[in-house]
Amino acid sequence: MSRVCELSGKGPMSGNTVSHAKNRNRRRFLPNLNVVTLISEALGQSYSLRISSAALRTVDHRGGFDAFLVKAKDDELSPKALKIKKELAKAQASA
Repeated sequence: MSRVCELSGKGPMSGNTVSHAKNRNRRRFLPNLNVVTLISEALGQSYSLRISSAALRTVDHRGGFDAFLVKAKDDELSPKALKIKKELAKAQASA
């Protein structure tokens, strides 16, 4: 399981750990990933996704899981989230 957010595409970054004596050692900065169950109101179903805490705040800010997926770019979403977005588009088109 890769350490990549399924909604925002945020992944590990690399940088330096800098000591007080300015010694630099390479390190990885990992995203703060959490397994969260999000509910789609339009589909009437819940989905378990591994997303970053920043993406979770963005979901709340945009007004829910459905509103987030409508505005999200396809290249940032994981295949699982992209499948949910397509199902959502079908449900909204038929309604």
